[in-house]
Amino acid sequence: MSPAGKHETHVGEYIAYRRSLGFKFTDTDGDTLARFGRYADRIGHAGPVTIDLAVGWAKSTGGDVPIRWARRLDFVRGFARYRSLFDPGTEIPPPGLLGPSCYKRKPPHIYSDGEVAELMKAASGIRTSNGLRPRTYATLFGLLACTGLRVSEAMALNDSDVNLETGVLTVRWSKFGRSRLVPLHRSAVSALLEYRKFRDSLMPGGAAGAFLVTEGGARLLYHHARGTFKRLRVKLGWTESGRARRPRIHDLRHTFAVRSIQSWYREGANVDQRIAALATYLGHVNVTKTYWYLTGVPELMALVGDRFERFALSQPRGGEC
Repeated sequence: MSPAGKHETHVGEYIAYRRSLGFKFTDTDGDTLARFGRYADRIGHAGPVTIDLAVGWAKSTGGDVPIRWARRLDFVRGFARYRSLFDPGTEIPPPGLLGPSCYKRKPPHIYSDGEVAELMKAASGIRTSNGLRPRTYATLFGLLACTGLRVSEAMALNDSDVNLETGVLTVRWSKFGRSRLVPLHRSAVSALLEYRKFRDSLMPGGAAGAFLVTEGGARLLYHHARGTFKRLRVKLGWTESGRARRPRIHDLRHTFAVRSIQSWYREGANVDQRIAALATYLGHVNVTKTYWYLTGVPELMALVGDRFERFALSQPRGGEC
């Protein structure tokens, strides 16, 4: 392997610096920036980072995809800020130079109670040799609907993580590397007890560590769940027509969050206080991720507008004492 060039070496120093400060810098992010360094070295760029260099690399990816160019430029922008500390001639690409770097987030589909019931019924009707497969999927979909877990978190649950005596799930190393405890409603505890009892009756030796398993006793995997959900969606005739989008498994998590917030508005509760608890329950690292529901979901935007209107009408008008 040939030694790294000047720019690739600078990229490595930047990544090490960021990580030393405690910032999360994934291997994928590091590989992306390393490609920029190699690109600069390969074309023989001898001076500091420039806007032309950064834009040239950002656009060197295959295809005419502006949003991909903008994302690649975002990586270089942070690196350029760092290099400007050592080389005053460094040029920092301004934000938005190649357009927006993220897609406009489409509102999720919020399931009605009837749709959740239809999905559970369809899952329970899956044909199987020993009856475990329909129970596994009905349990998975029901668990997502009543806890708001991520699909990956539900499938990663080990049997030891599901404490049905205390009614608490232990979610380990979720999306952002944090563990958390998720308390369950007593109705969920009863359903999970029934599933565990039936599963164990078919597997006297016990499952292979996982809570949700296939008929062979292996851990349920995402591509299994995704494929099964798609087939059930077709069977149920669920399309995008008349909905914010075509229903997805992950929308069960969104539905849990939205229904929780809706119930607080109906109760007249202090949403700001409770939304912080919801963020922790859902495993959001930043509470702003949870506040997104208030502006990104039509069902909640209407409630927010109504509450603000009542507040505005309750205030003294100008000139009144």
